[in-house]
Amino acid sequence: MRAIWKGAVSFGLVNVPVRLFAATQEHDIRFHQVHRADGGRIRQKRICSVCGEEVTYDQLAKGYEAEDGRLVVLTDEDFEALPLATGHEIDVVEFVPIEQVDPILYGRSYYLEPDSRAAKPYALLREALETTERVAVVKVALRQRESLAVLRVRDRVIMLQTLLWPDEVRAAEFPILKEDVELRPQELRMAASLVDSMATDFEPDSFEDEYQKALTDMVEAKLEGAEPAPVQTTEAASTEVVDLLSALQASVDRARASRGESGSASKSAERTTTRKAPAAKAAPKTPAKKTASAPAAKAPAKKAAAKTVAKKTTAKTSSAKKTAVKRSA
Repeated sequence: MRAIWKGAVSFGLVNVPVRLFAATQEHDIRFHQVHRADGGRIRQKRICSVCGEEVTYDQLAKGYEAEDGRLVVLTDEDFEALPLATGHEIDVVEFVPIEQVDPILYGRSYYLEPDSRAAKPYALLREALETTERVAVVKVALRQRESLAVLRVRDRVIMLQTLLWPDEVRAAEFPILKEDVELRPQELRMAASLVDSMATDFEPDSFEDEYQKALTDMVEAKLEGAEPAPVQTTEAASTEVVDLLSALQASVDRARASRGESGSASKSAERTTTRKAPAAKAAPKTPAKKTASAPAAKAPAKKAAAKTVAKKTTAKTSSAKKTAVKRSA
């Protein structure tokens, strides 16, 4: 690695000479603009819009155009004349708890390597940060501008992480978030269950840039004159609004299945079946009651019919007796 800045950390009355190294790097494949027909590189010329002449790098300057159209030109000498008290210093302003620094403020990350004669004060600052569980808020001039940053410890190395200025963070103004949303208890429980089913320790090495790998494989295949392997595409997520509880349940089952927890889907099915079971049992109950009540209803009817027949028989017998009496008379 090559140092991009040299200076010193001003820690009270203690100075720690350090060198600054970029802590991150990008692995993106860089492409050139070429002519599709023959692969020829496309060259872009810097042409002045006033005189029409091509401008070389040593003739370039920075210009600022005001809203009314006025233009001012700033040269390298103008920027060098600006007062930067932290030009070659990382000035520690204060120490704050690390949880008080909102991650949205974090920018670029750098490693601080101590000078050979600054090993002891470097270790002293590192141990002070770790012991107090705080970060040092600092000001530093990088690339011709003053930046706010913090010093924190990672793997026994002091890191400088630049911060955005507060006015560089946009406010989140979304009217829909001000509306009251009703969440059912079962939805909250299912959401918590989904979080639990996907909870684990963060291991960055377990993740891979699949797009970058596929792009690299495609480029290498074309360099060898071979046909690129077919890329497996994933189904796009649906934007359709579905039943939230059902979606959460399906998500929990899928998360459990991905972890190799057997029976998760069947348990879900059992729960669904159990919920539907009363409806299935209720169907035969109605005819059963009717069947059971039918004989009871018919029994009184038979008794009533029997009584009617008995009455008719008695009536006939009485009538017959009276007729016999009249004849005998």
